[in-house]
Amino acid sequence: MLVSFFGHRSFSFRRSGTADEVTTDAAQDTAPLGSTAVTDSAGQKHPRVSVVIPAYNNGEYIEATVESVLAQTYDDFEVVIADHSSVDGTWEKLQRFASDPRVRILRTDAGGGARRNWDRVSQAARGELVKVVCGDDLIYPRMLERQVAALDAAGPETVIVASARDLIDGRGKVFLRARGLSGLSGPVDGRTALRTIVRSGTNPLGEPACVLMRRAVLEDAGWWDDTFPYYIDAGTYAHLLVRGNLVALPEPLAAFRVSASQWSVRLAREQATQAAGFHDRARSMAPESVSASDVRIGNLRARIAASKRRLAYVWLGRRMHAETAAG
Repeated sequence: MLVSFFGHRSFSFRRSGTADEVTTDAAQDTAPLGSTAVTDSAGQKHPRVSVVIPAYNNGEYIEATVESVLAQTYDDFEVVIADHSSVDGTWEKLQRFASDPRVRILRTDAGGGARRNWDRVSQAARGELVKVVCGDDLIYPRMLERQVAALDAAGPETVIVASARDLIDGRGKVFLRARGLSGLSGPVDGRTALRTIVRSGTNPLGEPACVLMRRAVLEDAGWWDDTFPYYIDAGTYAHLLVRGNLVALPEPLAAFRVSASQWSVRLAREQATQAAGFHDRARSMAPESVSASDVRIGNLRARIAASKRRLAYVWLGRRMHAETAAG
């Protein structure tokens, strides 16, 4: 377990062998920051930010995920968790957070795929801004503080802010630092950002934990788009980026957990195929910004990236096996 106690605390990195391990320490000198709560038409006040967690069989990591959210230096937020009928004890572990006034815990009936739970938990958000954090990832204590400030500074035409992230293994050890963004930095025109995504052949904005979005724009976009399931995140970002602009923060503010069991030859082929479909869709959404040449370049890079990713997962699996064998 990455986190062994509950409360406001700050992350540190503990050296462990050849990698770093994400841990938490009690906050000593950083007071929580916040902003004025949002008031709806009925006069009811809501938090500015909703951090929503679609959980499914995340029993091994869900407590660490929730604790990383509750450890934010920015304090004007709520946490909404929807458990998609897990069978590994996720629901039971979530009950330790039920008494926290910042937390709401929901249960989603089985079926409907990832989109069903992602949509449900996003629609339950009451904040003006929404961040989705999957049930095994982490966000660092200053993430909301940094991202809210960046979005506010950029103005209302900016609809999404993204940061770099670290990659961690199943034990919480960092094996790649500050990944993502493909050179994007600061304010970026939304359609220019979409072109960069296509040409990269990957998802440089990262997993949902890396981004903060305006809830109203996500709703206007039709919530989450799983036309290409492996691109449910980038596919949804595309809808936002044709509606507004991006702010990119090169600072790593999240940790994305990967495991060797997530990858296979079949998955590599399927993801490259879905990447091509997503690139065609992106071009149809912004033909003045995304060219046929951009699509061809992106398709080639997607195939290369899929092969590299498969090799990386083989390496990760061998490393974790060796560490387990060594005790």
